[in-house]
Amino acid sequence: MPIILRLDVMMAKRKVRSNILARAIGVTEANLSLLKSGKVKGMKFDTLEAICAFLHCQPGDILEYAPEETPDQLPHHEQDTLKRA
Repeated sequence: MPIILRLDVMMAKRKVRSNILARAIGVTEANLSLLKSGKVKGMKFDTLEAICAFLHCQPGDILEYAPEETPDQLPHHEQDTLKRA
């Protein structure tokens, strides 16, 4: 999936434990664990807002866009290398 959750990184930077954050934002520890592991298909904006408010961060601090590259999206010199291989 091209959207990567970096919630665990931000929690570590802020020295916040999962049980504390879960209680503060109103989700179960199990659901927070799923968010941290990236095993979710979506997140409510209310939840994202609560996380950012509690951790004093921006959505971009915990969300990253990393598109999956296909051979035709690679730079031309890399496409040539793949064709020769």
